[in-house]
Amino acid sequence: MMKSIRDHARYIGITMGCPVGVGPEIIVRFLSERSRHDGFCPVVLGDATVLERCVRENGSDVGIVPWEPGKRYEESAINVLSLSQFGSSLTWGEPNVATGKAMALYIEEAVRLARKDILAALVTCPITKSALNAAGYNFPGHTEMLAERCGVNDFAMMMAGKTLRVTLVTIHTALSDVPAMVRQDEVARLISITGRSLMQDFGIVTPRIAVAGLNPHAGENGLFGKEEEREIVPAINAAVRQGWHVSGPLPPDTVFLKAVAGEFDAVVCMYHDQGLIPFKLLHFKDGVNVTLGLPIVRTSVDHGTAYDIAGKGIADTESLAAAYRMAGEIATSRLQN
Repeated sequence: MMKSIRDHARYIGITMGCPVGVGPEIIVRFLSERSRHDGFCPVVLGDATVLERCVRENGSDVGIVPWEPGKRYEESAINVLSLSQFGSSLTWGEPNVATGKAMALYIEEAVRLARKDILAALVTCPITKSALNAAGYNFPGHTEMLAERCGVNDFAMMMAGKTLRVTLVTIHTALSDVPAMVRQDEVARLISITGRSLMQDFGIVTPRIAVAGLNPHAGENGLFGKEEEREIVPAINAAVRQGWHVSGPLPPDTVFLKAVAGEFDAVVCMYHDQGLIPFKLLHFKDGVNVTLGLPIVRTSVDHGTAYDIAGKGIADTESLAAAYRMAGEIATSRLQN
């Protein structure tokens, strides 16, 4: 018998991110406006006093109520598991060690509840890496911290939208260092984890995966670079032997056009801007960051803390809405697979 959402956690946790970034205000505006007829209930892990400040400064009339596992859920209010209490003591756009510790605490508690199946999924609002590191959490960002707290080594970042999904072999790496990091084993790993996610998280029975070349024209048979022949082609051949439907290496200047036209379900890219430029051209506002390989569902907004506009009430909520929607879709897909 297929399990339903009611048999499992019905809550989606939203971590507030940096208390002085745009996270608090987009949460307040999103949860003030959204319909709750999607089978899940949003709960915020953050700071009730900061959210109340956003309510006042944005002229909203939505209520902020305390929530904890087992407590009655208030449908008409924003339910908050409050883990800090900054009140109005902070200045928008000015992070410090205390805000770094707080945003790490939100993440850690959300992971704990998700691993206990109290939260069906986790949606994260943006953090600042410098404050995170200053607070003693030595991670490059959200993804690495989540993977470590979940005890996972095989993980990856997917950027997902309605028309394009991309995964990256290298992420925050200097372009001059990329060729040496494009290795057969890593390309093969990305193909495999992308395929598994397309099946488990997106319900695609037979995923079609494209692999972009590193060099112009995908190397042109070695004329413009040897990485395709030496590393990428053997990785693709190995993936095909494992049963994956993989095409490539394909010229980077045409592969995304084919993916958007529906020929592929995802594109494995060799470096950050190769995948992110076409993705953000299409999904600048509604793009979602999905962490692959975790035992929990995690999606994130595709933007930063935006300290320059924090507290002004003008931050766009579209990426948060898309991340919340996709978190519910992935959680449902996992239950059905």
